[in-house]
Amino acid sequence: MPAMELDTADWSGEGAFTQVLVDALTVLPGIAFVKVADAPASHSDTSFSFISNEVFVAFAASRGAAMTISSLSSLLEAIDGVGAPDYGDEGMLQYLRTERIIPPYQTRGYKLIELVRIYQAGSQPSGPR
Repeated sequence: MPAMELDTADWSGEGAFTQVLVDALTVLPGIAFVKVADAPASHSDTSFSFISNEVFVAFAASRGAAMTISSLSSLLEAIDGVGAPDYGDEGMLQYLRTERIIPPYQTRGYKLIELVRIYQAGSQPSGPR
């Protein structure tokens, strides 16, 4: 069985939850390729930081039933730290995580919002960009 290929060339590395997802995807059976990229919607302000990433997965060819986005959702749901997506359909899974960050020696914190969308490689993301 060939090794799973990971492409992070278009990803800044921002997003702790994105890293959790990538780590989970790289060990799941049936995944041949994972590409992670920053989405153009990322934005920062003094009171919040919005990180948006896109993950594209290619499923390994198999003799049995082919993996789908829906079956991937079931596998990810069973992984601690990942869980069920906040939204999912036959073409995309979406996770939205928020966290309040209070840096040391500062009185005001900020809200970190992380949006991650998972698509099957070869499909085009839909919606406004």
